[in-house]
Amino acid sequence: MQQTLKAIYRNGTFILQTPCNLPEEVEIELVVKSPPVIAPKITDVNERRKFLKSLVERMQQNPIPPTAPQFTRDMLHERR
Repeated sequence: MQQTLKAIYRNGTFILQTPCNLPEEVEIELVVKSPPVIAPKITDVNERRKFLKSLVERMQQNPIPPTAPQFTRDMLHERR
């Protein structure tokens, strides 16, 4: 049986937002869906330059380690 329930995570607890009829002590698997993040548009040229410089600096400070796994095209795309 598959059932989709909505919940909010607050203070270390999942608070259900939809009713459910599950037996006591049933084991469930949670899948977390984060809301999409949309970056604000930076219209000022100087602000954009400053942001991009900061972004590049952070990327250079946190390089991908040489031992990181190499992903294939198939691994990067969802398959259903």
